[in-house]
Amino acid sequence: MNITITGGAGFIGSNLCEYFVSKGYEVTCLDNFSTGFRSNIEPLLAMPNFHFVEGDIRNMETCRSVVAGAEVVLHEAALGSVPRSINDPINTNSNNIDGFLNMLVAARDAGVRRFVYAASSSTYGDSKELPKIEHNIGRPLSPYAITKFVNELYANVFSSLYGIETIGLRYFNVFGRRQDPNGAYAAVIPLWVKALINHQSPYINGDGSYSRDFTYIDNVIQANELAATVPSEVIRERASLYNRALPQGAPIDLVFNVAYGGNTTLNDLFACLRSNLAHYDGEIAKVEPTYRANRPGDIPHSQASIIKAQRVLGYCPKYDALRGFEQACEWYWNNLK
Repeated sequence: MNITITGGAGFIGSNLCEYFVSKGYEVTCLDNFSTGFRSNIEPLLAMPNFHFVEGDIRNMETCRSVVAGAEVVLHEAALGSVPRSINDPINTNSNNIDGFLNMLVAARDAGVRRFVYAASSSTYGDSKELPKIEHNIGRPLSPYAITKFVNELYANVFSSLYGIETIGLRYFNVFGRRQDPNGAYAAVIPLWVKALINHQSPYINGDGSYSRDFTYIDNVIQANELAATVPSEVIRERASLYNRALPQGAPIDLVFNVAYGGNTTLNDLFACLRSNLAHYDGEIAKVEPTYRANRPGDIPHSQASIIKAQRVLGYCPKYDALRGFEQACEWYWNNLK
């Protein structure tokens, strides 16, 4: 099968490229290196079934070129980070909505069978319900969350009007190898790991009681493979059994939570990371965090229900947060030193 992966030099995208190339798929990777890195895909460039295109999803001709001949698109390209979107909503909108629409149109015109895209748990907004269930969302709390919700709306319309199969994967705080620890918008886990390795005190926003469903990268790879490969008739049958979401002949347009289904406070996260890294350097055990005010746009708690993904896609995550933290710390220790 031919797969196009946008944002393929980024954290999640490069892991997907590596996995699908290793499985023998023909992979076309698109990235503009705004947040991704050539080093993430360097080992793949010599592989005969890997094809890299440097370009931007905001350019329609580029989008058309990378989907030509593709059966499935895995759309990972986006400007992430809630704080970034608050500081620069126009650029976030341009990448996450205009670029998304470009890819949808290009995929439709090229006859792509299935369009799998990175959705976000930020779509749940101010909903206080736990665990988060796909059909029950609140009001978005940031420009980033708005863009991800609009992606789902566009996917629904394109599925209904044009028949392209769309599957959104609402990621919950993904972490793991190759997640960038540098820059103003680095995610919490690589940022804290880097600080701890350097014997520096990480910042905890608030009192540390906020909690997240931290999701290891290998669980995300599994979800993408299932979303790309489970036959349409199987999805229809399982979805109908789950909640009668897809009547006979209706186009596939589904959204799934991708997480482990757990819940870790920021205080517990810090303790786990410090403990894991202290195995390599005992001095790290002495590092204490620094507390500061909560960030605008942050939600207090996030935990996913993964029942829908389990029943419809056959999703069965292998890594809980603790095992994932251990794996991530080992990778960072070997690659940041």
